[in-house]
Amino acid sequence: MQAAPRTYRSWKSKAPAARTVSDAVIVKALKDTAEKPESLYGRRKMTAWLRREGHAVARCTVDRLMRDEAMNGLVRGRKPKAGPVPKDSRRAPGPHG
Repeated sequence: MQAAPRTYRSWKSKAPAARTVSDAVIVKALKDTAEKPESLYGRRKMTAWLRREGHAVARCTVDRLMRDEAMNGLVRGRKPKAGPVPKDSRRAPGPHG
């Protein structure tokens, strides 16, 4: 793609947007947790952790950046007990027959 030199120079001289700069700082902080226990945090705990570390960050910003970076927290709890229903199975009779 070709661009006129005047257009390129005006684009190049503009500073990046404030959101782009702040996002880069937060993403770097998120990626720095790669081998630490904090890497298991979900969005809620990660927001609290970033705030404790001194980053002024909104909850929705952490949601968006973690989604963009495909970062998920560790899911704990029970696994579902019910499995797929076999095709030849019949339901138990109900109270009305």
